[in-house]
Amino acid sequence: MLTVATGNKAVAAAVKEAAPAVVAAYPITPQTEIVEQIAEYVSSGELKSQYIPVESEHSAMAACIGASVTGARTFTATSSHGLHYMHEMVNWAAGARLPIVMANVNRALGPGWNIWAEHTDAFQERDSGWLQVYVGSVQEAFDAVLMAFCIAEDERVLLPVMVNLDGFLLSHTMQPLEIEKAGDFIPPLHLPHAIDPQNPCGYGTLTGPDDYFRLRWDIERSMRDAVDVIRGTQERFARRFGRKYGMVDEYRCDDAEVVIVAAGTLGREAEVAVDLLRDEGTRAGSMRIRWFRPFPRLDLSGRDVVVIDRDYSFGFGGVLAKSIAATEGARPFSVIAGLGGQEVTYEDIAGFVRNRQPGRELWFGVNGDV
Repeated sequence: MLTVATGNKAVAAAVKEAAPAVVAAYPITPQTEIVEQIAEYVSSGELKSQYIPVESEHSAMAACIGASVTGARTFTATSSHGLHYMHEMVNWAAGARLPIVMANVNRALGPGWNIWAEHTDAFQERDSGWLQVYVGSVQEAFDAVLMAFCIAEDERVLLPVMVNLDGFLLSHTMQPLEIEKAGDFIPPLHLPHAIDPQNPCGYGTLTGPDDYFRLRWDIERSMRDAVDVIRGTQERFARRFGRKYGMVDEYRCDDAEVVIVAAGTLGREAEVAVDLLRDEGTRAGSMRIRWFRPFPRLDLSGRDVVVIDRDYSFGFGGVLAKSIAATEGARPFSVIAGLGGQEVTYEDIAGFVRNRQPGRELWFGVNGDV
């Protein structure tokens, strides 16, 4: 069915197709529309789920953990401070190897109080053991949620997945949306270590030095295995629905002498900048990071690299830029732009490329516009 919807409504529509047994949620701007729409689906009978309106985000993740450990498919959604209120439980979900799917509408952290887009909220959870995917369109938000359930619940992975979409820039933007019937695309969930409420047992959760590191390694092993699962799921999705996705979405990179790297809606804006630069005679291309965990391999050899971070790690740098420098050996021109919803246009991005300085860092609007 072809319609027009916001990114939030697209996420809710995908959740309806995935039909989780339990949805636990607490409202927070700009995510609230997701859980409101899901609540309407449940109330109308369109979605046969147990909807739990909890008193906080911490409780939302705790409820998902409690349901997931019984082998139930679960979903929640949050944003910014809500995500960080969940932080303790976010780590528990990954450590317990529970395939929870969560939509996070990226929003800046206070103070100062800000409700607009920034990726720092999710990037601060990058070491928790969650897989993270960043989407750039309403359609991609719908598709990513469907695939997230398949990937999280695959027995080679069994790790939670966070689907990230930019606050307001995507969550509240209306775009065309093809709503697909999931049918049997998402296989039934089988959790090998599920507990049985009909057969109550006592569990000791204290893990000593002889075993704890083995559990950490098992998460890392599954994160590595997730690369093949992600690729396989995306290929199966393309065969079923006709839309193709990768770990990274490349645009005009075949002969590019300079590559722009960004995530989310900035990655889509970069594509327009690439067309402008090509018209000027610069062989530019763009790579939009879709999967941030596991981190993708990029083909950047012999090219100038301009990385745009809608985030920052204080005392360290742009998270994407530093990740690329560490894994690829590149010396990117690091641009910090778009924090707290700061407007960044394709003309701005083209300017970053024209005035690039490899190995340097620019704070857009602070230490000299380019």
